[in-house]
Amino acid sequence: MTKEHLIPATEFCVNHQIELSFINSLHDFGLIEIISIQQTAFLNPEELPKLEQILLFHQELEINLEGVEVIIHLLERVRKIQHEMNMLRNRLDLYENL
Repeated sequence: MTKEHLIPATEFCVNHQIELSFINSLHDFGLIEIISIQQTAFLNPEELPKLEQILLFHQELEINLEGVEVIIHLLERVRKIQHEMNMLRNRLDLYENL
């Protein structure tokens, strides 16, 4: 991914009125990926929905980072299970229609 497609972390922080240290904390918890180019932190645009969801949990619902980490991991597990269920349903439908 080229630098043109990345979002400067400082720009995201200004737009969402948060400190850069919060983004660094999320990275330390393993919740988001920070890409460093020439000592400047960038965010992958694909992570923005997840990052905004984290901000909602933390700011609006006042959930601490440990709680946010648990919620995000549980939501990812639910998505994986739902995907697996859909695949199994499709396979079952295929066999039932034979």
